[in-house]
Amino acid sequence: MHRWQLLAGLAVGAGFAAWVACAHATPETRIGRMGERVRVGSLVYNVFEDHWKAKLGDGPTERIPKDRFFLVRLTVVNGGAADLMVPAMTLVDDSGETFPELSDGDQVPSWIGYLRQIKPAEALDGNVVFDVAPKHYRLRVADENGQQAREIDIPLTFSPDAPEMPLPGQP
Repeated sequence: MHRWQLLAGLAVGAGFAAWVACAHATPETRIGRMGERVRVGSLVYNVFEDHWKAKLGDGPTERIPKDRFFLVRLTVVNGGAADLMVPAMTLVDDSGETFPELSDGDQVPSWIGYLRQIKPAEALDGNVVFDVAPKHYRLRVADENGQQAREIDIPLTFSPDAPEMPLPGQP
């Protein structure tokens, strides 16, 4: 009988340890993926696609980036009961370096703006823009107070119409 009590105690202990481990691995600690709804506070983000651009616009109003323009198309839904501000977003590369969202959306198609207020149950849909070198990034998004953050993985991909990347030393 003592043996069964020991086994039952070990089973209960193992179950408790697994429960504690799962309790600490909350959804807030994992990285979201493109196409997945990511909730941070009362805001729900969903990244749909990204585009690399060597320039924005044409002619005299053409904008040339320092590196490349990186447009990220997303929606943000207000799941709260009051009007909320959507904080500026940041890109994070694999080494942890961060890159702020550009506050100038001139020539950016479907730009959602930089100062963004959203009413309850409404959604913003459009692009945010960054000027960064092409590589793998995660989009850091925050709650309405800027106190909690999550990251959304954005795989490095190029569309077939993406411009050729210049070789080092070439203009």
